[in-house]
Amino acid sequence: MAAKIDTVSSREALKPRKEPYWSKRSEGQFVGFRRTHDSCGNWHARYRLKSGDQSTRGLGALDEYPAHERFSRAVALAEEWFQHLSKGGAVTSGTVLEACNAYVEHVREEKGDTAANDLAGRYRRWVASDPIADSELSKLDRQDVKAYRQRLVKSPKKSRLAEPAARSKDTVNRDMAAVRAALNYAFKDGLVTTDFAWREPLKAFKNVTQRRALYLDIEQRRAFVKAAPDDLAMLLRCLSALPLRPGALAALLTRDFDPRIGELKVGKDKAGADRRIMLPPQVASVLIEATKDKLPTAPLLTRADGKAWNKDAWKDPIKDAAKAAGLPSAVTAYTLRHSVITDLVTGGLDLLTVAQISGTSVAMIEQHYGHLRSEVAASALAKLVI
Repeated sequence: MAAKIDTVSSREALKPRKEPYWSKRSEGQFVGFRRTHDSCGNWHARYRLKSGDQSTRGLGALDEYPAHERFSRAVALAEEWFQHLSKGGAVTSGTVLEACNAYVEHVREEKGDTAANDLAGRYRRWVASDPIADSELSKLDRQDVKAYRQRLVKSPKKSRLAEPAARSKDTVNRDMAAVRAALNYAFKDGLVTTDFAWREPLKAFKNVTQRRALYLDIEQRRAFVKAAPDDLAMLLRCLSALPLRPGALAALLTRDFDPRIGELKVGKDKAGADRRIMLPPQVASVLIEATKDKLPTAPLLTRADGKAWNKDAWKDPIKDAAKAAGLPSAVTAYTLRHSVITDLVTGGLDLLTVAQISGTSVAMIEQHYGHLRSEVAASALAKLVI
């Protein structure tokens, strides 16, 4: 005769043992309770797979609930898992870090290496060394994720500086978004039955996005290029004329530029899709110079040693060139992208076109540069005065 586990008194009357006492819910589906000597006991679920094998899952002590509610809570959790399995969901969910790694590979296939490598770097810095990395997805609860969020906020920048600086909430938002995306992908892929654990805890901080403030005008950009060695100067000239992410520009090959019609094909970057940009003759001439005598598969822009540029290669030379040109110490390769987009917006180009050639969304352009349109509007209105 099956033992009763649905009341507090019936569970207290059970003898402690290693095997749970099982209560049948329906054919092949059971909820179990394991009586122990030194605790309030533990709850389990058991499910018969189509193969005939039995799959068992621990539901925990459920001691956060009153004793008289624990059976109903165990039943609810078990039925949620049963439904998940009946629809073809995975038996095992894997860890948070495994979910992040799987998402990196998904993004690599869908959006390319640039976006995938950015995510991989964030997971390496903010997940792999954190206690949440080894947490099983199916056992995550809100307290786990809230604690992780607090650790993210309190963690200093990964910096070589003697005095580590605090990270802004804007930066924390981007890291949380990366983790949230990985967990959501695991949820959509059927590895877990619910996103309850992270849906609220990983929501972004509101009203913390910072406008990009550092802007270089045309004369400053010219001084920047002039102060740089020849190979870096070519990279800076292109960054000063095209609103591209530095990494996307550095990843281009000679074949991506068609000198016959002045068209540049920008492959998949963070934006996630190829796009083609028709270049004016002045910009096309710079790329014609850059691609001279190069094979189609060679990098479009190369260092003096013939290798492609990357963030590690241009970081220090850019700082040296900026210092030599008398520019602010905070200047980076990305400063040039911001400066070009600023010029396009203040020059009157519509935001949709700016977004398209920049490889971002209209919403992001409006968020970072929309305030500049008011100046354009004021100038236009001034011309209407009679």
